[in-house]
Amino acid sequence: MPGNLTVTELDAAIEAGEIDTVIVAFPDAQGRLVGKRVSGRFWRDTVLPHGAEACNYLLSVDVDLNTVAGYAMSGWEQGYGDMVLRPDVETLRVLPWQPGTALVMADLGWEGGEPVEPSPRSILAAQRARLADDGLVAFAATELEFIVFDDSYRSAWAKGYTALTPATDYNVDYNLLATTRLEPLLRDIRLGMEGAGMYCEGVKGECNFGQQEIGFRFAEAQETADNHTIYKNGAKEIADAHGKSLTFMAKFNEREGNSCHIHLSTRGADGAAVMAGDGEYGFSPFMEHWIAGILATLREFTLLYAPTINSYKRYAKGSFAPTGVAWGMDNRTCALRVVGHGSSLRVENRVPGGDVNPYLAISAIIAGGLYGVQNELPLPAPLTGNAYDADVEHLPTTLRDAAELFAQSTVARAAFGDEVVEHYLNQARIEVEAFDAAVTDWERVRGFERL
Repeated sequence: MPGNLTVTELDAAIEAGEIDTVIVAFPDAQGRLVGKRVSGRFWRDTVLPHGAEACNYLLSVDVDLNTVAGYAMSGWEQGYGDMVLRPDVETLRVLPWQPGTALVMADLGWEGGEPVEPSPRSILAAQRARLADDGLVAFAATELEFIVFDDSYRSAWAKGYTALTPATDYNVDYNLLATTRLEPLLRDIRLGMEGAGMYCEGVKGECNFGQQEIGFRFAEAQETADNHTIYKNGAKEIADAHGKSLTFMAKFNEREGNSCHIHLSTRGADGAAVMAGDGEYGFSPFMEHWIAGILATLREFTLLYAPTINSYKRYAKGSFAPTGVAWGMDNRTCALRVVGHGSSLRVENRVPGGDVNPYLAISAIIAGGLYGVQNELPLPAPLTGNAYDADVEHLPTTLRDAAELFAQSTVARAAFGDEVVEHYLNQARIEVEAFDAAVTDWERVRGFERL
């Protein structure tokens, strides 16, 4: 793709003075893009051959980068040492919205060479390896929604994120007129991502005021997760340059939330389709077991699909966000929606919101699917009609409940290992404790005068 770079091409661009800065980045435990900027010369002399370093607390802090207790991999007792950032040169690309800048994603390791197991990229690599053992490759696409505001980020911060002006005044789902005023920003985002090596399909308005979705073509699972993370960070940077802001919060207000539907399919290493077959609905036995496994693990893996307190506000009846554990053929009321046919047959997981860590969610889908295949789980009948009113199990409604299900999951521990499970359980515990200690605007409005 245009925008992708080889090591030789980057070296030539540095020599020609076209690139002077290389961002060495990785996803943190929240799925945010973090890292450091290095000079072009330092990249060539040191980072490319030897890697870079970053404090290991970056996977063990809360959203505000506060150091918190309970993580096995780092803490005051261990002295907060370094991790090694090993550049994955296959991810080198230009960042058109930052002058003279390239970016490379890095894998995290310890000084002895061992991978940092709780790293999101390491977690996904382990699940991709499990697929590869069966001669399979996962392809994914993420449909990430966001809400645009006419306020800048610094202005929004100063207002406490209240009384913001959305970029449209009414429901603009598929609307071409009202969304035109956003087009200067949206076009810059689309062209920026194309210039960074992504295949942008297009953009459409969504239901909430100022809400939009930019779609990208499917790719191999790790490439999709990397692109998702770079795009999410880059879209905010481009919005900031336009004097606007945008949010990927799962639920910004009481209207429609921001979803991140994840489409995932598997193919043989030779590219052969393995999900389509001669069975009912055009499924192969593999596809039947795959769906059954994702469905069977949906509740206990919800923590990986919905990682924040705010995630659970999105699960509301009649909101196009799922509440019931069900699958259906092209049924948007179900948690799992099967779409496509033949080689395009795939499962759309509608549980994640815009706050999802894509590496963890894609890992959960793969682990759930493999659980179903390896245990030959039978596929229940598809749900027809309204899943919101159906007599089915429901997703957990709070982060606390989701963490409890994850903690009790023998499937999660078998698929991800105890170190990973305990790491993300502690992250959930920190979030729940912080929320329980907070006094909200809702409480003040209800209780200041009237109670």
